[in-house]
Amino acid sequence: MASVSTSHLILFIASLIIAASVAGTFTQGVQRLSSALGDRSIDVSGDIRTDIAIISDPASGAVYNASGSDNVTVLVKNTGSRPLEAESDQIEVLVDGKYQTNVDITVLDGSAWRVGNVARLEIDQSLSEGDHRVKIIVNGDEEVLQFRT
Repeated sequence: MASVSTSHLILFIASLIIAASVAGTFTQGVQRLSSALGDRSIDVSGDIRTDIAIISDPASGAVYNASGSDNVTVLVKNTGSRPLEAESDQIEVLVDGKYQTNVDITVLDGSAWRVGNVARLEIDQSLSEGDHRVKIIVNGDEEVLQFRT
């Protein structure tokens, strides 16, 4: 009889050791997952609060070559709920599917691109006659302007 209770005691202690190691592993995994979700939620919150609207009128003729210097001028309004960076490294611009690096950004009604303010994007790009497309991406929010030269 003593041998049965000794073997049961050994199995019980072994099962406790295994359960403790499994619980420790799961706890670390859950903590890492929780931390990653917290970090991602901050990023998603910023993306959700970002919204822009292109307010340029494509039919007005003021989009391309308005200043006579073969450039594309687009007016973009911050319609989100947070201020945005009016810097060329924070705004992605594509003209006819080609990424543009020579973009000049000016906030028209203030010193910063706050909610409700308008920014003028001047893209140094020569275009042929025909239909064209400008895509602007800010923090994942995309807007497209189609116009004809």
